[in-house]
Amino acid sequence: MSEITEIDNIVSVEWLYNHIQDTNLLVFDATISKVIGGVSALETMKLPGAQFFDIKNKFSNRNATFPNTIPSTQQFETAAQELGINNNSTIVIYDSHGIYSSARAWWLLKTFGLKNAAILDGGLPEWKTKGYPLEEKTTNNSVKKGDFKAHYNSDQVVYIDSLDAITKDKKFKIIDARSSDRFNCIVAEPRTGLRSGTIPSSVNLPFNHVLNGNKLKSKEELHAVFSALAQHNQHLVFTCGSGITA
Repeated sequence: MSEITEIDNIVSVEWLYNHIQDTNLLVFDATISKVIGGVSALETMKLPGAQFFDIKNKFSNRNATFPNTIPSTQQFETAAQELGINNNSTIVIYDSHGIYSSARAWWLLKTFGLKNAAILDGGLPEWKTKGYPLEEKTTNNSVKKGDFKAHYNSDQVVYIDSLDAITKDKKFKIIDARSSDRFNCIVAEPRTGLRSGTIPSSVNLPFNHVLNGNKLKSKEELHAVFSALAQHNQHLVFTCGSGITA
């Protein structure tokens, strides 16, 4: 076993299988049910040693008006330490859908200053396809409290107060990751009380359009996708209907 000092933003299941015993590696299941048609809550198995990264309850401001709102620095730091996260930890995040909510957990970790964090390409479905070992979710993987100190990176977030100016600023491109039917207001928003609508000047890129099945598209394919939507020097702002990130 060794200590990992650097990691890519995306890692394969083969890479994780070969490194899962490394001393400073932590694995987190960041699954949340999809807004439409999610069945992930029925999954009873997890990767060996994985802990639950609870986006909705531990890593969101539950007193906010909208769901999954970014938490305070202190809330994030406390929740991260409870999961055993240290300043030198290397983290791999996955979810039961492939790549869905794991991307949110990765963004949160980066926004609060964790240097070495990666998304598992293909998530649990890809891990299972390879026949790699699993364990029951009921398995208790207790950990020692971590020493992680959160440092909030405000450049990673766009707030609603500045949104009107951003819609008129050519240096920014707002990308809406909802389905095309939701973006075009053909169907009602699935969350109770959330009205339909589209941010002025935004463009639509349904999140599954950056995937090939459960896995992320290649760099070349992603370059083509984003080149069709934005100029190379524009700052991209992503929204999904219940939150906005830079």
